[in-house]
Amino acid sequence: AVGAAMRLGAVLSALRPALPLLLGLSLGCSLSLLRASWSHGAAEERCLAPGPPAPPARGAPPEAAEGRPGLGHEDFKPRIVPYYRDPNKPYKKVLRTRYIQTELGFHERLFVAVLTSKATLNTLAVAVNKTVAHHFPRLLYFTGLRSAKVPHGMVLVAHGDERPIWLMYETMNYIHQHFGSDYDWFYIMQDDTYAQAEQVKALVTHLSINQDVYLGRAEEFIGGDEQARYCHGGFGYLLSRSLLLKLHPHLDSCRNEILSVRPDEWLGRCIIDFLGITCVSQLQGQHYHTYELAKNTEPEKAEEEDFQAALAVHPVSDMTLMYRLHKQFSRIQLDRVYQEIQDLQMQIRNLTALTPAGEAGVTWPVGINAPFLPKSRFEVISWDYFTEQHLFSCPDGSPKCELSGASKADVSEIIESAVEQLNRLYQPLLRFSKRQLLNGYRRFDPTRGMEYTLDLLLEAATQKGHSHVLAKRVSLVRPLSKVEIIPMPYVTEATRVQLVLPLTVQDLDFVANFLDMFAMNTLDTHDNALLTLLFIYHPYDAQRVGQVDVFAGVKAMVGELEKRYAEVKIPWISVKTEVPSQVKLMDIVSKKHPVDTLFFLASVWTEINMEFLNRCRMNTISNWQVFFPVHFQEFNPALVYRGEQTASSNTDFLRDGHFDRHSFAEACFYNSDYMTARTKLAADILDRDEVLESMEVFDVFLHYSGLHLFRAVEPGLVQKYTLRSCNPRLSEELYHRCVLSNLEGLASRSHLAMALFEQEQANST
Repeated sequence: AVGAAMRLGAVLSALRPALPLLLGLSLGCSLSLLRASWSHGAAEERCLAPGPPAPPARGAPPEAAEGRPGLGHEDFKPRIVPYYRDPNKPYKKVLRTRYIQTELGFHERLFVAVLTSKATLNTLAVAVNKTVAHHFPRLLYFTGLRSAKVPHGMVLVAHGDERPIWLMYETMNYIHQHFGSDYDWFYIMQDDTYAQAEQVKALVTHLSINQDVYLGRAEEFIGGDEQARYCHGGFGYLLSRSLLLKLHPHLDSCRNEILSVRPDEWLGRCIIDFLGITCVSQLQGQHYHTYELAKNTEPEKAEEEDFQAALAVHPVSDMTLMYRLHKQFSRIQLDRVYQEIQDLQMQIRNLTALTPAGEAGVTWPVGINAPFLPKSRFEVISWDYFTEQHLFSCPDGSPKCELSGASKADVSEIIESAVEQLNRLYQPLLRFSKRQLLNGYRRFDPTRGMEYTLDLLLEAATQKGHSHVLAKRVSLVRPLSKVEIIPMPYVTEATRVQLVLPLTVQDLDFVANFLDMFAMNTLDTHDNALLTLLFIYHPYDAQRVGQVDVFAGVKAMVGELEKRYAEVKIPWISVKTEVPSQVKLMDIVSKKHPVDTLFFLASVWTEINMEFLNRCRMNTISNWQVFFPVHFQEFNPALVYRGEQTASSNTDFLRDGHFDRHSFAEACFYNSDYMTARTKLAADILDRDEVLESMEVFDVFLHYSGLHLFRAVEPGLVQKYTLRSCNPRLSEELYHRCVLSNLEGLASRSHLAMALFEQEQANST
């Protein structure tokens, strides 16, 4: 018995550490079963609630009539309803929004309103616009002036009444009417307030939009309730969208019933009386820090913690003080960023040491992506050699060109940065000064940025005054910064495209294929595109047009198309010239179309398709951007395939060929943009029309417009091989480009080498 008791005690002592776990599991399972039975009982009671059941939908099975599986079914299987369109109703294309943000009803984050006056519109308001306006997504200025002259770069809303309360009332109404449904947060400030834009934007990202927020520097009402607070307007305040929507119906009552001298007190009293919400300086763990600027304060010497943490500073008396504040806060923000970078680099080093690669896995610079590792010789990124005066890898292909513009500024800045970093590393023992750049190399690595390797001839001076000349190699990286989305004007794919096709006698063999492709890809698909033909007659052919019209066959084909498609009209324009200048031809076409016409200047070898036409619409923006696509030119099949079977015509990928960067024949642009640039060109050349023979439409936009020229490869624009006829009457540059296009379009180097090899083999036998 004693032995059994001892064995039982040993078992209990062994199980004692596990007893809490066993008890916890048992209790948890019991509570789960009990809660499941309660939930099931409550669900049954709701399902058996009195009342007539809803009739089942037509075609729906009985078991699905009440939205739950029927008896005998263990699982509910959804039923797919097939799409049905009434054949008696005309088909209407559904136009969806271009951006998913619009379709899902997302709002922009922050709207900023700046209250200004007649005395400060051209001073403090301008200073606000130059310092922080570009950091906010949307900022408007509100004033009570009538027909005020707006300073450059500012969007001003004039209410026509300078009374402070009336200005606040009209401003709130305007914000609700025009932006109430577009933004989540509304920040109201005065023009004598300096606000840290990045801190304000960071603040709203940490606040919930589901609450009614009235956030700012809380102040007591004079002689009012001790619990009620209003937000001081001088330090700015933040309103949520939900609060603005609730406040708007009461603004008229507030204007008639609340008397106040200060507009911020009036708004605070309105919010408190009708919504019962008071101003707070802290919400959801976020603090609205402010700093009251004393008279004669020097921002450069302000080192208080409250100053450095402030989101808003008030009052700012003049423009110079506004700029000094902006400089000081920018320096503070920059120091914080540098400190964060150092902390992150230290953490990366510590963590990398624990990885299998060890300290060898740390890349340079720390925190920047490792250099791109090519998998084959075709992926090797080449280095460009440069000196302080010349670049040995030029955009035009020449072996040497002068270093100028942005490239020169880039080289100068990188050399100064290299010497500065060396001095920071070796001071006070050594002091370096640049004598000469011996060699410079740079390349753009898309995974990390621009890389530089510099061989510098330096003069090193010691603390005792001794100096020595030495050569040192340094490596630098200009990393890719934060990617920003550039705002672009909105364009639509419903714009009508007007195709313009110039034709000469040499193009007659290719017109039939062009018209067939145009009919199949645009007319049959009912694409919103029109075609205008431009017949270019040689003077000799123009004299004989009454007897023999060289374009009679083309006109007959156009007539057949118009008979086949009754609603389509294809006009043509006849021109007589020996030198078919692209600019002169475009001048004629431009005068015969409205200014809002979207032109696509095509060539007879172009295969028109809907995919490219949509890209033409999207990449061409009126008064903003023109599009010059680089078409894909197929190689000569006699050299590429050499009697073998050619590539399938229905392949989805590009066939054997190359993108012809020497051709500028295709272009998409608006007539208004062309007319504006052409007017500037006419004023420059006066009556020297012979200059136009050496120009293309691309040159007109490049030199005489301030528009963006978008030049990109276009895989949807494919041209079959043909030997182009180069007109020697054109300028030397245009003729040279035409010859190069023909030569490079023959075949690739490997195909040409194989053809030469086979020819030599045949000659040797």
